Amino acid sequence: MEENFIPLSPDDTFSFSCTSCLACFNECCRDLNQYLTPYDILRLKNSLGISSGMFLKKYASYHTGPGSGLPVVTLKTDYGTGSICPFVMPSGCRVYKDRPSSCRIYPLARLVSLNRESGKFSEYYMMLKESHCFGFKDGSEHTVKKWIIEQDIEQYNRMNDMLMEIISLKNQTKPGELDIKSGYLFRTALYDIDAFRAQLFSNKIQTDDFNEEEIKAAKHDDTVLLKIAFSWVKQNLFIKTSSIDF
Repeated sequence: MEENFIPLSPDDTFSFSCTSCLACFNECCRDLNQYLTPYDILRLKNSLGISSGMFLKKYASYHTGPGSGLPVVTLKTDYGTGSICPFVMPSGCRVYKDRPSSCRIYPLARLVSLNRESGKFSEYYMMLKESHCFGFKDGSEHTVKKWIIEQDIEQYNRMNDMLMEIISLKNQTKPGELDIKSGYLFRTALYDIDAFRAQLFSNKIQTDDFNEEEIKAAKHDDTVLLKIAFSWVKQNLFIKTSSIDF
């Protein structure tokens, strides 16, 4: 498919609307190569009412990122029907409220760079204009800032930036592919969050780096738990040098 990438600043405007009246409705959910972040999986498994382990088994595939050397999770699709998303229905997305960040932000794409000296992120936006999409014709007008608010993307961005920080740190300290044990710990802590919780509350994970309130909240709050998991991975896989296990 022909694609055009148009850089946009936060105050730039673009026209776009996606409705079931468009002839292209659901087309972007076909021929799919959908990467999932840890926060995407957290939201999706809760939307479906299943554990993270069940979600990964039923809906996800693991790969190794060619650039990062880290485990990457992608959404399993039905190749027999044109790599269609398992959550799309004729009426639309059945997990729309908790759809992944890349679906949520479409037709925009967010690019992030991390300043290693300051530790601060810079973000850039581009509009992805695909030839099959009719949503740009006679669409409503938005600014990038307004779109981010309307699509409730800010929380996704903040959580996904934690992953970007780990990727940057890993590239500095451990270039190349992770060893088998570290890869397993990385996958379990960040993607199988319910398994990580079980390990955390069976005292198999050292909790000295976290305060009591955080640990208490993590029993029932998956977002707090994922923040702890990011911190644990950062400290134990890429900063500390002692042997770890769980």
